[in-house]
Amino acid sequence: MILAQLSDTHFGTEQPEVVEALVAWMQDHAPDLVIFSGDITQRARRNQFQAARRFIDRIPKHNLLTIPGNHDLPLFDLLRRTINPYGYYCEFFGPELEPTYEDERVLVIGLNTTSPLRHKDGKVTEAQMARVEQQLARAKEGQIRILVAHHPFDVILTSDEENLMIHGAEAIRRWARAGLDMVLGGHIHFPFTASLRGRYPDLPRDVWCIQAGTALSRRVRHSKPNSFNRIHIGAERALVTVERWDYGAEEGRFQRVECIQPWKEEKAS
Repeated sequence: MILAQLSDTHFGTEQPEVVEALVAWMQDHAPDLVIFSGDITQRARRNQFQAARRFIDRIPKHNLLTIPGNHDLPLFDLLRRTINPYGYYCEFFGPELEPTYEDERVLVIGLNTTSPLRHKDGKVTEAQMARVEQQLARAKEGQIRILVAHHPFDVILTSDEENLMIHGAEAIRRWARAGLDMVLGGHIHFPFTASLRGRYPDLPRDVWCIQAGTALSRRVRHSKPNSFNRIHIGAERALVTVERWDYGAEEGRFQRVECIQPWKEEKAS
């Protein structure tokens, strides 16, 4: 099973040549599940959501799971932010802000960490912690249990520490005990894959943090090119791979630049 994780597409600041390259990749690789981990648009305008939907509709038959990011709520239209902050998001991506996808191989749980009361920061509530715990407890044997949240539970750069999820430490500890395997996120435009034991050494098991860069936007950071993640779910955990694909401007296409097998490396260590 192939999952494609896209984040921070920021439609409204997308680069047409990068869009075409990603569409070509999707047509060639035909992922089973496409995951948008937030900030689909730049300013939550209707035409930006329309552009995102047109992009999705060009991808061959696939399942789709999306969650909103802080940029998917209107910032300057205070009336709409107060009365109907997720209106355009729901119009184009459905009414469920915390969707779930499940089959025999995976359980993927969406988490909405945004709020119209907060401009930028992400937060996990007690109710969300309990809900995710219950969903993880009901997971089938052998499923890879994945959480998708826009805001990060871990960061690499000191300058990104302020972007860490509010109440994230408590949530990760509870979910690790409940059997969580992976957390997919975005927001910081800085891709990496790491065990959350690096930040939370008391975790009872490895939970892998998989951060995506910005897939399409010109708003890249720290000289990191546009990128996305491809996750291959194998027949057993040791065969699960996480790949990072970067856009090469000279080649005009996305190329694989990193491949990690988290559970194989965990066993080897």
